[in-house]
Amino acid sequence: MSTPFRPGRARRPLAVTSLAAVAALVLTGCLSSDREEGGAGATPAAGGGDVDGTFVFAASSDPKTLDPAFAQDGESFRVSRQIFEGLVGVQEGSADPEPLLAESWEQSEDGRTYTFQLREGVTFHDGTAFDAEAVCANFERWYNFEGLLQSENMAYYYGSLFKGFADAPEDAIYSGCEATGEGEAEVTLNKPFAGFIAALSLPAFAMQSPTALEEYGADTAGGTEESPELSEYAQGHPVGTGPFRFDSWDVGNQVVLAAHDDYWGEQGQVTDVIFRIIDDPQARRQALESGSVDGYDLVAPADTQALTDAGYNVVTRDPFTILYLGFNQAQEELADVDVRRAIAHAIDKEALVSQTLPEGTTVATQFIPESVNGYNEDVTEYEYDPERARELLAEAGYADGLELDFSYPTGVSRPYMPNPEQTFTTLTAQLEEVGITVNPQPDKWSPDYLDRINGTPDHDLHLLGWTGDYNDTDNFVGVFFGREKPEFGFEDPELFRALAEARELTSVEEQTPVYEDINEQIMQLLPAVPLANPAPSLAFDPRVESYPVSPVNDEVFNRIELSE
Repeated sequence: MSTPFRPGRARRPLAVTSLAAVAALVLTGCLSSDREEGGAGATPAAGGGDVDGTFVFAASSDPKTLDPAFAQDGESFRVSRQIFEGLVGVQEGSADPEPLLAESWEQSEDGRTYTFQLREGVTFHDGTAFDAEAVCANFERWYNFEGLLQSENMAYYYGSLFKGFADAPEDAIYSGCEATGEGEAEVTLNKPFAGFIAALSLPAFAMQSPTALEEYGADTAGGTEESPELSEYAQGHPVGTGPFRFDSWDVGNQVVLAAHDDYWGEQGQVTDVIFRIIDDPQARRQALESGSVDGYDLVAPADTQALTDAGYNVVTRDPFTILYLGFNQAQEELADVDVRRAIAHAIDKEALVSQTLPEGTTVATQFIPESVNGYNEDVTEYEYDPERARELLAEAGYADGLELDFSYPTGVSRPYMPNPEQTFTTLTAQLEEVGITVNPQPDKWSPDYLDRINGTPDHDLHLLGWTGDYNDTDNFVGVFFGREKPEFGFEDPELFRALAEARELTSVEEQTPVYEDINEQIMQLLPAVPLANPAPSLAFDPRVESYPVSPVNDEVFNRIELSE
């Protein structure tokens, strides 16, 4: 008999191929060969007996790449976290950094030099030693990306966080890396970056085998910036130090991993991982119910109670997301702060959360979750007040009403926005109550919606959001408001400068009051309305007793506990 489900321990130490909903049911018969009782996948259970060590997870899409340095999507990172590890990991059940391949580190007083003491006895899956030379090879690889590899569609995270490459050293935060001993690496920065350690917990900065990177031409991607072509390495030869090694990738069908026999840490019960590609949310639920998969992510809010009642294990991540209603100030009406404040007062966030978002979601007062440094308890808020909204509209010259386009995405479910159409409908009703007429502007999520909102002035109101990558304030407000962007259509040198200066402070303690002030400044300017911090849910077969749920999705399957 299975024990009550509990969140597991985290580790201590984008082309999408469509799949018809009915395919999930067809896959049921295909799974039997993976789960022959007493076969290769059977491992001893914690309480005696055998368990089926094959764990099948329904992924919403193929990974965009198997090379995490060029990844920026959740499904690529989900696979990467099984194969690769970084110098820095994430504390269990939180978004905070902790040692992983680096057992410890020291920061110089000026905040520009970090000395890492490395874990001993670790090798990559191909037998290459993990040592200081390997660490420096990875840092130098990122720094020396050229041409297409520097584009936002490729090295997005390195470019956005480290600001420059070897061909533009005057902009770069990274300066150099030196192997000061076999187990000691020293990384030097050109300027302080208080979020450096937290950033290294991202899969994009995982350690990869220098041998495999060279052998399989990891940096030989072709194509164009809009449509890059993956290297041989990124298609089928990823090599890390994690608990699972790569086996195969059948694009549009599944990615298969196998336990790495020489893993340095706890291997756990899972011997084989299959990421089965099922792009339709309803089909993922059907696959779970039919026994084709052991679990899936982004459970629809309307499904959570039904699945729980049916005996499935539903677990919710702590909120580390933000959903917002954006304003494009390039449009005349929205350039008026009174109009933006009127819209904020028109929104009943409590009703929005209760009607459209998952259980565990919290109302947002600012653009970072409460657990992130710089959260301001006294920030300016815009309470739900339809009468005040009408007054502000009248003062702005719209006493007879206002008409605005409202853009929202279709055919997508995001951690911060599980049902965009439902959110749009609820907000539309609230805006119309105060005299704002909405013209619906639905658009397919990728690439149409994202390209229009992020790259053109062709929008008024829009729905978007963010899932935090790691616990650093700049990863939220810096991403949104650190520079001029077509999404928001405003330029504020004072705010941009404040965010840049905050980023370069040497410690989190120094940053705290600065970010508190910045969060207040943002809420006075109101370039968007923070709506909610949604809590994404996952659902599992009853045999999954424990799953290492993480607010930043740092969920590695060697920590899963199975009962049968």
